[in-house]
Order: sequence, then structure tokens, then C-alpha cells
Amino acid sequence: MTEVAASDQLLVVIDPVARRSDGESVRIAKDVLSAGAATKVCLPDGPEEFARALVRRGARRPVLVGDDRALLRAVTLLHRRRELSGCALSLVPVGGALSLARALGVPTGAVAAARAVLDGGVRRLDLLVDDSDGVVLGGLRIPPVPISVGSSPAEDSSAHPWLRTYQSLVRTLAARPSRVASVPGAGPSRLRIEVDGVTLVDLDQPVEAVSVTPCAGGCAEVEVRPVSVGAEATPLRAVGRRITVSGADFRYRADAVIAGPVRTRTWTVREGAWGLTLPGR
Repeated sequence: MTEVAASDQLLVVIDPVARRSDGESVRIAKDVLSAGAATKVCLPDGPEEFARALVRRGARRPVLVGDDRALLRAVTLLHRRRELSGCALSLVPVGGALSLARALGVPTGAVAAARAVLDGGVRRLDLLVDDSDGVVLGGLRIPPVPISVGSSPAEDSSAHPWLRTYQSLVRTLAARPSRVASVPGAGPSRLRIEVDGVTLVDLDQPVEAVSVTPCAGGCAEVEVRPVSVGAEATPLRAVGRRITVSGADFRYRADAVIAGPVRTRTWTVREGAWGLTLPGR
């Protein structure tokens, strides 16, 4: 019998929220992955076991079966351990919060996503890293979009005790507060926004919204929507590698996490900082 090298093996880490929310998709993903590669399946019972499985992965390729939050936890952990450059992640999206997975180009069907893990290639993606060592995979928004109490179970932390447990892991790894059910005072803000040291908008101009999104070439696109009186104000846009927001206390939503309040925060783009397996083109 021929032995399979550890580098050709998969470490399949199945998020417990995925098991609770869609056990059938989890089973399908396991079957497809096991049929195509040597797999070791890990079923963590808590955030510590989730982290321990990734830390002890050895040469196996880690595959996450879970939603956007599982991906964020894994990237955060590897970033904090300074292991992102040598460890590409794969994701089979299962759960209710999948908007980030879609935006990154990961198939959201269990079969298609599992086949992409087996047959796809690693793409290096940019990462936003803030001055508290937190990470942003998809983008951020100020003020954050409120999370209503009547949202779906995947978006409401009160629906799954597991999500409340995972919030403590996010706080520990990302050094920022967890998601909250609503955001008070999400109105016009007076903020100074600097892109590569150049002021895009200053405190004398109230703004309705700010968004920061990684784009090609190791940069991020910044869009500021000033408060309009009468006719809609034209958004202000800039592209740069270092974005600083300062002013009165503000909250922001980064991926699936609402953070703050803070008075200043700086994000820096790290080009090609992390790898994700995506379908071949």
C-alpha cells in the first residue's frame, strides 16, 4: 500500500455552527473531500479546539467547513502567529453568513466548493491589518450597518450559543470587541480621513458613510459620502495603502464583526498576505 505524503493530506476542520445549521451540506462536503484525497476530519467542541487543530496541522492542508466567521477566525489566528505566508486556507461555505465567501470567489454549494478544494489553485489575496493587529478580509464600513434583533439565526448571536462562545475567541485573537445586536448613534459623523498621509475629508465636513475595500495592486479603495443638503453630494474617492480615520468615538463593521468605539484607527494593506484556494479559471 502506497503511503500518502502529509503535504497531500487535508485537515478538514468542521465548524460546530455548520454542523448545527446544515448537517446535510457538511456530510456532502466530507464525502466529496474524502473521495478525492486523504483526509483527517476534526470536529472541535470549542474555540480552543478549533485553534489547536490549526496550530497542530503539520504539513496537512487546512480545509474549513463553515461560514464567513470561521474563515475570519482562522485567518486571524494564523496572522497573529505569523503563519499566513506559509499556510493557504481552503473553505467549504456552510452556514448563513456567506457574503464574504461569495465576494472572494468561493463557490457556495457544498459539492462545487469541495471540488474547488481538490482541483483549484491558491490565490494570494490582500489583507487589511489595523494598528491593534486585527485583520479585515473583505472590507469595512463606518458607521456599521446595524444588525437587527430580528435577523436570521446566522446573523443573530442570540440564536446560537456557539456564536456567543466564539465571540470570546474573536476578542482574544483580534483584540477588538465582538458583534453587537444594534449600533446606537449611527448618524452623521465628523471624522478626519487620511489616505497615504493626504487628508481626504476633515472634521469640518460631516459624513454619512465611509467604506474601505481592498483592491488590486496592494491598495485599498476609500469612498466617503458627505452629508448632503438638497441634492445628493458626490462621493469622495481615493486609493492608497494606509488609511487613518480619527475624530469622535466611532464604531465600524469589519467583515462580520462590529468594533469600537475608538477615536483613531489605521489600516494598512498587506499585499498577497494570505492564500485561499479558489476554482481554476
